[in-house]
Amino acid sequence: MTPIDPTTLWIVIIGMAVGSFALRFVFIGLVGDRAMPAWLLRHLRYTAVAIIPALVAPLVVWPAATGGSPDMPRLLAALVTGVIGYVTKNVIWAMLAGASTLYALLYLLQG
Repeated sequence: MTPIDPTTLWIVIIGMAVGSFALRFVFIGLVGDRAMPAWLLRHLRYTAVAIIPALVAPLVVWPAATGGSPDMPRLLAALVTGVIGYVTKNVIWAMLAGASTLYALLYLLQG
């Protein structure tokens, strides 16, 4: 693997910092004291709902722990999480049920 040039690395780091600051500043500094349009608020409501599945889906479908191949404990834990979330409409209960299922299945199948 070729080492990265220090100048290129610092340009990327500074560019990411400026981009991150600019993105936050737009919402907090420029728009923070104004009312947002209803259509934007309606779309922002779904942001949190989309983030957790986007973070978890790769860990279920291509888990690093199994070398990238799906396995039954993770798939069943995801299924239990979805079902409990749908039935109870409670994110915390769904995540606790999914985590409990995953650890229980990993313990039972490994031991």
